[in-house]
Amino acid sequence: MIDSRRAPLAVSRLSLSLLIVLLAWPVLKAAEFNPGALFDAANLKVIGHFLAAFLPPQTGADFLSELFKATLQTLAIATAGITLALLVAMPLAYRLSRVCRSHPGLQLITRSLLTVLRGIPELVWALLFVRVMGLGPAAGVLALGLTYGGMLAKVYAEILESVDQTPARALQAAGANRPVAMLYGLLPLAAKELVSYTVYRWECALRASVVMGFVGAGGLGQLMDQAMKMLNGGEACSVLIVFLCLVVLADSLSTWLRQALDAPSQRQPSAFGLRSTWFVLLLMLSIVSSFALLSIDFSELLSLQAGQSMARFVSGFFPIDVSANVLAKSAYGIWQTLAVSVLGTALAAVAGLLLAVSRPRTLVNVVLNVCRSVPELVWATLTVLAVGLGPFAGALALALHTTGVLGRLFAQAIDNAARAPALALQHAGASRSMAFVYATLPQIAPQLVAYTLYRWEMNIRMAAILGFVGAGGLGQLLYVALSLMDYPQACTLIIAMLLLSVLVDQASALLRRWMA
Repeated sequence: MIDSRRAPLAVSRLSLSLLIVLLAWPVLKAAEFNPGALFDAANLKVIGHFLAAFLPPQTGADFLSELFKATLQTLAIATAGITLALLVAMPLAYRLSRVCRSHPGLQLITRSLLTVLRGIPELVWALLFVRVMGLGPAAGVLALGLTYGGMLAKVYAEILESVDQTPARALQAAGANRPVAMLYGLLPLAAKELVSYTVYRWECALRASVVMGFVGAGGLGQLMDQAMKMLNGGEACSVLIVFLCLVVLADSLSTWLRQALDAPSQRQPSAFGLRSTWFVLLLMLSIVSSFALLSIDFSELLSLQAGQSMARFVSGFFPIDVSANVLAKSAYGIWQTLAVSVLGTALAAVAGLLLAVSRPRTLVNVVLNVCRSVPELVWATLTVLAVGLGPFAGALALALHTTGVLGRLFAQAIDNAARAPALALQHAGASRSMAFVYATLPQIAPQLVAYTLYRWEMNIRMAAILGFVGAGGLGQLLYVALSLMDYPQACTLIIAMLLLSVLVDQASALLRRWMA
């Protein structure tokens, strides 16, 4: 007998399943799904020659010296960018918090500003700053500062809202002003979570700093872009090896710092205090060294001449182009970007689940780490060679990177699932695969869906910029418009990116509530 209380939920899930089936064909068509292109003789020849040139890696003294400088520059861009993001995020997070009690109109302005900052991908910000300031790391630092400032402010405000508000209210009742109430009433309770998230964002900034090099913002990305364009596989291989090592080290450092901050020793508080002091000193040294290495003259950036140059550049984007042709092109770009993100995420979910249940686990972990360590834009450069220009290359690039991310998350969910139901089925004669499908999978299905939707939210933003290397969608349209200096059309496309980001946030939240 069907439980009447569960019937509405079953109908909702059936409706969602039918909607997915109906959308599958137009999504595949918009993404130009063509697996046969992977086996095309011409494409195989191109990618084969390029991959063959990867070995041996370039080890010339001059190139290694340049590679070392680019590595330091990448680290410095990530550190300086996240520092600037903190300066942007802290006042905005304060304005959003309940302690501040801002005017509703000011709250709306702050939220709209955050939507713009985090809705425009950092690669787009970097490209705009490169156009104004020229090639170099300054554009990358400013791009990270704006995009990650918006992200940090939103999450910081949510963290501050989630902790106990009683101490802050007590301080305000005793006569303390609002900033003091936040500083002494909320920050001590939220400090570990705030620091942990900031460290995670620094790790993300390291990957982003490599991606921004593809538009001339310096670091390893710029070196990789040069090697790719010259089809110099040896140099590309060396850059990729260094970046993979950098990501592994960043993962390890990030994990160690979070563990050190989340689990202080209660038996030796003085040791924890000393460890915190060394951490602060190391952090300050890293920040100062990063800005010194990049040699960014902020006084020049804040000068009247720089302001006038920026104003002239921004004024060129208005009035925006709302002609029928551009609006139609933008609408199709949105649809194609959506299709690329959906196809890439779906392929990754299937591949990630298959790898998560595969053996041997050591080899699988190596594959997953390689997949997620290589940025999507680097994967897109390779997939464009493998299948040609177009959105299908973007979908494959998203699938490769996201497989590494989802595979790791899916494996953790499987490890945490209760083993008793699967063992009971196996003792009853079921095969290992059948026991997984009927006992383990139903337990972890909500987690798998949540992880997949979360990655889809991130992939939609990345799909919007993969077109910078010829992978279709809004990114390709924007890159062409900027290259032709058609700034009104570029403004329309950037607004389309913002609209898409807002729609995806709302759709993802709705889907999570529907599937709960």
